[in-house]
Formats: sequence, C-alpha cells, structure tokens
Amino acid sequence: MEEQSERVSGKSKRQKLIQESIPYVLCLFCNVCVAGYYMVSKVSLNKGLSRYVLVTYGYAFGTLATALLAFLFERNKTCKMTIPVLRNCFLIGVLGAVLARTMFFMGLQYTSQAFASALSNIFPAFTFVLAVLFRMEKLDITKHSSQAKIGGTILSFIGATVMTLVKGITVISIHGQSSHNQSASTSKLSFDKDWIKGSSLLVASELSSAALYILQTKTVKMYAAPLTLTALSCLSGTLLSTIMTAILDHRAASWRLSWNITLFAPLYNGVMVIGLVLYVRTVVIQRKGPVFATAFNPLSTIVAAVAGLFILGEALHLGSIIGAMLTILGLYAILWGKKKEEGA
Repeated sequence: MEEQSERVSGKSKRQKLIQESIPYVLCLFCNVCVAGYYMVSKVSLNKGLSRYVLVTYGYAFGTLATALLAFLFERNKTCKMTIPVLRNCFLIGVLGAVLARTMFFMGLQYTSQAFASALSNIFPAFTFVLAVLFRMEKLDITKHSSQAKIGGTILSFIGATVMTLVKGITVISIHGQSSHNQSASTSKLSFDKDWIKGSSLLVASELSSAALYILQTKTVKMYAAPLTLTALSCLSGTLLSTIMTAILDHRAASWRLSWNITLFAPLYNGVMVIGLVLYVRTVVIQRKGPVFATAFNPLSTIVAAVAGLFILGEALHLGSIIGAMLTILGLYAILWGKKKEEGA
C-alpha cells in the first residue's frame, strides 16, 4: 500500500514537472523559429522582395494557417464575440502589420539580421514599462524584485543605445572584412546614418510589438480562444497591409513570387512566425504573463548571430556585442525580479 502511494506520488511529481516545463519549452521553440525568420527575411529582402509585400503575404499565409487551426480546435468553444474584442483585433493588426513588421523590415535592410535579433532583447524592457503603465505588473521600489526589474530595464535601454550609436570595430568575421563594410567604406558618414536610421526603426518596431503584447494580453482575457483571436488579428493585418502596399508600392511586379526564397520567406513568416509563434506565445502569456513570454529572446540572438556569421557572412562589431551583453543582462535582471515576485 505504501509502495503504491509512493508510485502515485512520483507520477504526480513527474506530471507536475512536465506541466511546469511546458512554457519554457514553448518559449525555446518560438525563439529558434524567430531566429530563422530573421535570416530568411534578410535574404529575401537582399534578393529584391518588397518589404511591404513581404508583410502582406506573410499575414495572408498566417491568416490561412491560424484560421484552419482555429476551425479544428476551437470551433466548439462558446466564447461571445463583442465589439471591443473586434476593435482590439483591428488594433493588433495596426500595431503588428502596419507598424511593427513594416518598421522591422525597413530597419533590417539598413542593418543585419544578427543586429536586429540582438536589439530585440530590449523588447522585455518595453513590455515591462507598458505593463507597469497599464497596471499589469506590480511595482514597489522598496522590494528587491521591483528594483531588479527597474535596473534591468535601464540596463536594457543603455545596451540598446550603445548598439544604435556605437558600431565599433569588426571583432569577428569569417571574411576578414565583411562585404557590407567594403561597400560602405566609400561613404562612412552615409553608412553610419543608415545604421542609426535602421537601429531607430528596429527600436520603434520593438516598442510597437510590446504594445501589441499588452493589448493581446487584455484581449485574451476578454475572449478565451487564442487561435481565433490570432486568426482575426492576422486577417486585420492582411487587410491593412494590403492597403498600405497598394499605396506605397505601385509596381505590379512586386506582387509576383518565384519558387525560391521570395516565396519561402513570406510562407515561413506567415505560417511559422505570425501564425504558430504568435499563437504559442498567446498560450504562454495566458499561463505566465507577457514579461515571462519575452524573456527567452537571447536564444534567438545567439542562433541568429551564428547563422549570420557562417551562412550570410555578416561580421560582428564591438558596439553590437557590448550593447547586446548589456541588454541581455538587463533582460535577466527583469526575469529574476519577476521570478522573485512570483515566489513571494
């Protein structure tokens, strides 16, 4: 009898451990997918694919993927659709497609995929600030947990500033000198301006994404069917980005996709990132909150940096490395504060 009780207890502990590890595994999966997204997007943009068309097709594929999943897994849910929920889905489309994605691709064209991935580590700091402003995060400056989150946010902003303003010398390059540096050496001032412009666009993109996460968190509480919400948000993004592309890119040839990276990039972007990753992160947000969901970004930074170095031949610069280290330290200070707060 006692042996059977111990066996049941051991099984219960294993089940609990598996349940507790699920959010961590999902976050790791998401960031590996995102690292691939940085690389295929950069390659497709270099091949001449319009950034506006990339956003539009990406959201269109994302809509199809998430609508199918919503039909399969959530068609029997009896959640009530309301005007505020539809309004929020529309706003998520604005923040995601029109602002975050478009500015991200614009910034990516001026920088590198490794740099864009490293700068994305400021995302948790933006998320934390907005979560505090909307009273979704506790803040008591007398507690160590709050001090850690505030300090981590400041450190992340310092790191992002260093990455934006200080490019520095080339530290690692498999070509001795990157082709990007060679092409830019004829006009250093122009290159630096482009680098700062690209960095600023990437920062603005991360801020828009953080606002999207906050709105997404509120919307999930109003309508507990994350796949359906993701599909509606993707549909909103598709319609809005189509209008934006029609206004800003008048070339009919821009819409043509070939059987190469220009087709694979929006397909991967839509199905894996906009569709699957957005849904998985919604599930994680439901369980652990928006700050936890963004705390694993350094993994995609490492994967993107290695891929950029060996596959795309991108160099790593001193300013980017120092800034990324500061931002990652800040990120983990925020995560430590969050963990300590949950354990209190």
